[in-house]
Amino acid sequence: MTTTDIPRRRSLKAREDATLADLVARSAAASAGESVAELRGWLHRRRKEIPFGVDRIPFAELDGWSFAPETGNLVHRSGRFFTVEGLHVSIGEQPGRAEWLQPIIVQPEVGILGILAKEFGGVLHFLMQAKMEPGNPEPELLQLSPTVQATYSNYTKVHNGADVRYLEYFTDPSRGRILSDVLQSEHGAWFHRKRNRNMIVQAVGPVPDHEDFRWLTLGQIHELLRHDNTVNLDARSVLAGLQPSRAPYALHSDTEVLSWLAARRSMSQIRSERIPLAAVPGWSRGTSAVVHEDARYFRVVALSVHAGSREVNQWTQPLIEPCGQGVVAFLTRTIEGVPHVLVHARAEGGFVDAELGPTVQCIPANYAHLPATGRPPFLDVVTNADPARIRYSALHSEEGGRFLDAVSRYLIVDADESDSPLDVPPDFRWISRDQLASLNRYSHYVSIQARTLLLCMNAQR
Repeated sequence: MTTTDIPRRRSLKAREDATLADLVARSAAASAGESVAELRGWLHRRRKEIPFGVDRIPFAELDGWSFAPETGNLVHRSGRFFTVEGLHVSIGEQPGRAEWLQPIIVQPEVGILGILAKEFGGVLHFLMQAKMEPGNPEPELLQLSPTVQATYSNYTKVHNGADVRYLEYFTDPSRGRILSDVLQSEHGAWFHRKRNRNMIVQAVGPVPDHEDFRWLTLGQIHELLRHDNTVNLDARSVLAGLQPSRAPYALHSDTEVLSWLAARRSMSQIRSERIPLAAVPGWSRGTSAVVHEDARYFRVVALSVHAGSREVNQWTQPLIEPCGQGVVAFLTRTIEGVPHVLVHARAEGGFVDAELGPTVQCIPANYAHLPATGRPPFLDVVTNADPARIRYSALHSEEGGRFLDAVSRYLIVDADESDSPLDVPPDFRWISRDQLASLNRYSHYVSIQARTLLLCMNAQR
């Protein structure tokens, strides 16, 4: 046998990065450097220094947007960005099948939500951006955002805008070490099968500074999460991907959890068909809004925007505006020393499959006309909770690039056997916090609202 016949030994790698959990833990424990008051002051100054303006306009004043005469869909002349169409949804089988029609945003392109990381003094820091989104609630139009938050249309310059700062760290693998990378779903109630690439990349070499960006530890970010409308949805979604899995035991094994979810998905299959917006019954188009006949759920509206710190300084666009403030909550229990959360297998019209969502996720005003038996399970448990059992409470806005004033009260509430027994309805299951964190490493398992709560568990009192 010659030397050329000898098979080369391959260099195997560990399947798990043993150093990452320690890096994350040190960063979460570190709050040195700028105080929360200083960081909030920086955000406040940038809000005052950068000119912003958001005005409601009639649909006729949209630039480049129009209702297609054949379908009534709201479309852009470029054929890019997104469209507002109709959706016919049915979930499950007869009897008991749920079925409805609604408007929905269709945006098939995959965006990048990327956070750049770097060690300073042995502590991992994250490069966070002070970014304006037109749908964020005033006066918090500018919130703490990922390093890069860009749709494919943005970073390929369909809008003829400026370069997306730091984009190269997320498109060129040689520039860093990937700490987290997963395609994640967005709001299934308002987006049709929308996904974004959630990335955290540890930079190699120096990173240029910019006045709209700050390096923060996880500990500082956790403290900022206690403040209303400060850390935006995309940052919360990305950072939730860094939650380490620690406890080896849980009420149900991983296989049991996956089997339960597979069963719920098979019994609650989501069938969705895109239809013309003009063909959606119960919804009507006025001069300034597309609304439901009962004035519930949400509206489609139009805005004119100018923003000094964006890739494009001025534009118009449609957005979805919910009819009321939401409630998003986890009930939690510590079972034999292991923290657990009560998840709900949620089948939303824009999802591919049911995903693990919060215990409660709704706009209570949509159910005000119904008796208690018609309201979502556990809603009264959450909204009537003794303040002493509320471990976390803050207002957080949803995706401000597509949704206007979409704000929810995010809650983490301690539960007990009297109101939240271990024996729960079939669509619910107690799983450990670490099981949720493990499943969050994969696509289509953990909803975007549940990802926020997973991150906020680190900020609870």
